[in-house]
Amino acid sequence: MLKLYAYSDCSTCRNAIKWLKQHAIAFEEVAIRETPPSLDELKAVLAAHDGDLRKLFNVSGLDYRALGLKDKLPTMSADAALKLLAENGNLVKRPFTIDAKNNVHLVGFKEPEWQAALLHRR
Repeated sequence: MLKLYAYSDCSTCRNAIKWLKQHAIAFEEVAIRETPPSLDELKAVLAAHDGDLRKLFNVSGLDYRALGLKDKLPTMSADAALKLLAENGNLVKRPFTIDAKNNVHLVGFKEPEWQAALLHRR
């Protein structure tokens, strides 16, 4: 089943949830701040995004700025970056959506990407 990591105060997450419901796509919602994606999930999404770590980070978030990750991320190892994401859901770009069985690995909400990834499964 599709797993959607989201934050209730995030308008982009609310839009993604609304879109999923409009298209009658079943999903499991997980509170991203309390339960960040696992290392395995993060690795799968990273691989689907050609190893671009920055795509997994909430670069506009307060935690990202407070930790100075703009300067640190380019020299950080993938393992260290993924560990940081797995420990702090505030750092993960949201919504973070995965369904490994159906090869769905979405970060953020861009309707054309979601249509291509999810509507073809019907």
